[in-house]
Formats: sequence, C-alpha cells, structure tokens
Amino acid sequence: MFTKSQQNGIFLLVLVIIILQAIYYFSDFSTGSSSEGLTQQEIEGFQSEIDSIKLARAEADTVKIFPFNPNYITDFKGYTLGMSVEEIDKLHQFRDENKWINSAEDFQRVTGVSDSLLSAISPFFKFPDWVIEAEREKTQTKTTSSFAVLDLNKAEAEDLQTVNGVGEVLADRIINYRTKIGGFRNEIQLKDIYGLNYETREKVQQQFKVFNNEEFNLININRAKVLDLVEVPYIKYELAREIIDYRQLHEEINSFEELSKIESFPSDKIDRIQLYLSLD
Repeated sequence: MFTKSQQNGIFLLVLVIIILQAIYYFSDFSTGSSSEGLTQQEIEGFQSEIDSIKLARAEADTVKIFPFNPNYITDFKGYTLGMSVEEIDKLHQFRDENKWINSAEDFQRVTGVSDSLLSAISPFFKFPDWVIEAEREKTQTKTTSSFAVLDLNKAEAEDLQTVNGVGEVLADRIINYRTKIGGFRNEIQLKDIYGLNYETREKVQQQFKVFNNEEFNLININRAKVLDLVEVPYIKYELAREIIDYRQLHEEINSFEELSKIESFPSDKIDRIQLYLSLD
C-alpha cells in the first residue's frame, strides 16, 4: 500500500518516537530545581533583594542626631533620644529655676540618665564657646592651681583684682555691695554684682569662699514682723507687708517656694533670700 519512500518515513517516525520515550524515561529533569519550579540561584537572588529592602527600611527609620544644646531639649527631642518622661521633667524643672547645664556630668546629675544613654548622646552635646573655655579653665585650676582660697568677706580690692576679668571697678562694686548687705553669706550672692558675668564669677568663686566661723542668725518667716523682714537685703517694706498678709491669709508658710505666689516677689532671688530666713 505504501511506497518505499513512505515506508522509510514511517520507520523514521517510529524510531524518533522510541528515542524520545527513552530520553524521557531515563533522564532526571529535577536536578537544581525546587519543588515550586525555581532554581536555587533564583531563590538566593530573591532573598538578597528582600534583605536589601529590610536594611534600607531600617536605615530610613533610624533618627539621625545632630549636635544640640542639652539645655533646650523639648519633650519630643528627649523622647527620640531615649529619655524617660521623668528624666525630661527633671530637666525642665531645673531649667525653670533659671539654672544651666554646662557639661555632660551636669546633665546626668540633673536628669539621672543611665551611663549607657549618656555615653550615646553626650558626644552630640554642643555648649557655647565660653562655657567650654570656663570648664577647661576649671579643670586646669583643679589640677595645677596652688593658690590659697581667701575669705570673700575679708578680701581687699587688690586681692579681688588678682582674678582675671576683675578690674578696679568690679572690685570696688564687690566691696561696696558686701558692705551694703552686711557681709556675704554665700558666694551665690555674687550674682547680684552688676557687670560680673558668669565666667568671671566662676573664677572669683575658685579663689574666694565665704567662711562661716559662726552661724548667721536666721529670721523666722512665720513669726517675723514687717520690720524684721525689712532687714533682709532683698526685701523692701512693701514686699515685707505682702509676705505678712500672705502668711495671715494662709495661716503659715510651709516652703520658700510658696513665696513665688506673691505677685511682686522676686522669684529669681529666692536662692539668696532663703539665706536669711527659716521656716521654724
């Protein structure tokens, strides 16, 4: 029925089918493939891309810290730095008293942050140049200074002028103010000397201290009369009258902080005023 050419074609077709069946039967096509049809190389490529995406996202979420002055840390800034609410509140309370942080040690003392957090954020602290210079001079003074500390209440103008930054005018002002208030009770009263800046005041306090050979008499604020309160250098007659009125209205003054509720009371001088008063 078939020609010789057709017979050869049929034979060749059957032979090709047999060869393909043999290849399919004896060959292993699963080598290097996963159960999902992906090669190991493709899986590793996908995993590498996923890891890169995770790393980029982590870097994007990281807060970059720039140099800052710790005296002006806000609630949000403190939170991003890792400070607790209590530590942030302590800092704000300290600043509300018009006090300043001038070193990393001051920051930890005021806020109570851990050593690990302090070591992480303190390299970013940035203080004014004069603060840095003052701290450097203070450190040098502690290690190399050999001068004797003198009594601030007995120092002469010439003694005060040995301090760098204190000239004849400032020395006279210190002496005159000391005479006016009947002697210094604490070096903190140097704050009241007009023209004596923070840096120079620190230098004066390094060389001069108030030596209390005998305790000062304190005025009991809950028993004092108007004329008694007027003896305090920072309290005038009108303010003394207001203090008495406040005491009578509230029956008793339990803390010096209460005095700040009096409208005309100089709250910025409470640290000096309480050198002259007692509560009982």
